[in-house]
Amino acid sequence: MPRPRKALIAVEDTPYYHVVSRCVRRSFLCGIDNETGENYEHRRAWIEQRIRLLASLFAIDICAYAVMSNHLHIVVKIQPDQASNWDLQDVLSRWTSLHKSTLLVKRYLANGTLSAAELDTVHHTADVYRQRLTSLSWFMKCLNEPIARQANKEDGCTGHFWEARFKSQALLTEEALLSCMAYVDLNPVRTEMAETPESSDYTSIKERLTPSFDLLQAIAEQTRQGNLHHFRHPLKPLLPFEGALVDQPQQGILFNLSDYLLLLDYTGRAISTDKSGLIAGLLPPILQRLNLSQQEWLTRATQFETRYTIFFSRRAHRAAA
Repeated sequence: MPRPRKALIAVEDTPYYHVVSRCVRRSFLCGIDNETGENYEHRRAWIEQRIRLLASLFAIDICAYAVMSNHLHIVVKIQPDQASNWDLQDVLSRWTSLHKSTLLVKRYLANGTLSAAELDTVHHTADVYRQRLTSLSWFMKCLNEPIARQANKEDGCTGHFWEARFKSQALLTEEALLSCMAYVDLNPVRTEMAETPESSDYTSIKERLTPSFDLLQAIAEQTRQGNLHHFRHPLKPLLPFEGALVDQPQQGILFNLSDYLLLLDYTGRAISTDKSGLIAGLLPPILQRLNLSQQEWLTRATQFETRYTIFFSRRAHRAAA
């Protein structure tokens, strides 16, 4: 029986979560259907663009993502402190970039005259929007619903595009975060959709390795299609790698990007059937710091989703082993 979402997402325990959303019947509704030959590959770009645009509006950072043929993976960090620093204008403009709002909110944004009671109502409405802009459930709702409408319009049909619920896993440790990110970034390599991480289209690792990645065209396209009303905010980059711990709070990922890229290269070679054994005996330094063996890492980085269904920590891994 599915557990309630509030039991799966608790920012006070961990801000990091792995999210998976699948197409109905796991059909190839975002790629090339081998049965019919229909090509839906362009829809993967829709989803990637939408993920990155929503991250710029929500108090949610993207650690990793991969848009596959019939499902998507996102590793997120929920950052409610970001939303607490937004002023009234910022909250309202973010929400109205995605949704129509009340007449009072429209009047406020248009610099109209409001009474004290009306202004109190606007503040109350903004509090509701602020809460929604920190919610992973609202993030996925704002991602999946427009994509489903857009795909159904293209197909001239109605009905579900996505399965009813997205799946989420809490990532409780640094090991969990790192292995889940590697699992996501290497999905196209593991499923033989790409030969290397840097050639994996519609993934976070390709975005990190492609400085020219440009979403301005994506914004224009989303606005033209009516999925965005007015996008006025700077694009938020992927959550950066910040390196080792220091004597101050860190908002990014507590590893070096160079170490992570070495780890992906090692793992990608080790799981590739045509390259097995090339560097199997070499452990990147990052694994030594995490106290993980070669086999333990490969198990995590290639079987993360199937072995750890609800949450993942070192204790959960040992119990599953």
